[in-house]
Amino acid sequence: MHEELIIYTGNNINPKKALIMLHGRGASAEDILSLSEHLQVKDYLLAAPQATNNSWYPDSFLAPPANNEPWLSSALDLLNKIVSGLLKRGITFPNIYFLGFSQGACLTLEYTARHAAGYGGIIAFTGGLIGDRIYAEKYGGNFDFTPVFIGSSDPDFHVPVERVRATSNIFRKMGADLTESIYKNMGHTVSQDELDQANTRIFKQTL
Repeated sequence: MHEELIIYTGNNINPKKALIMLHGRGASAEDILSLSEHLQVKDYLLAAPQATNNSWYPDSFLAPPANNEPWLSSALDLLNKIVSGLLKRGITFPNIYFLGFSQGACLTLEYTARHAAGYGGIIAFTGGLIGDRIYAEKYGGNFDFTPVFIGSSDPDFHVPVERVRATSNIFRKMGADLTESIYKNMGHTVSQDELDQANTRIFKQTL
């Protein structure tokens, strides 16, 4: 189960926009926050929760969901609390953004698919929807043209490209304005092109 440890940084005084950042397995909130140095988010409130023991759930994201309980539900609940807190601060759904890498990208996609709305944007650096198969019945709502960027390597040791593409199709069906970029032999990392696409397509900044 995850403790409610969240780092808030960036524009913490009357922010108009917020970016929720989710780290990967074995990493930390500070690690994912370091990506903000390469993103056009200087006016954003940044919220980065820390997973207990540096992992959001113990098994592969491709395992049956029951294998990752109760940790997965606990992580999703923590995200829900963060979003609720942002809404209470007056930051509306169109001004709430999500970003995750690897395990954090999977969690980002799973949470937003279960709580689809017209968000500011969603960025998944190497991830897909969680489960031994895609459980479409868990997903509801409409993204109302939310810009979504999903980038991944082909191949990737942890995330099969087939799951990335299946995830993209679900998001498109749910009304997302989705951009999918598959990089040949990129490795399990975040590339400069992915950062550039996040800035231009999600944060709407011309480089």
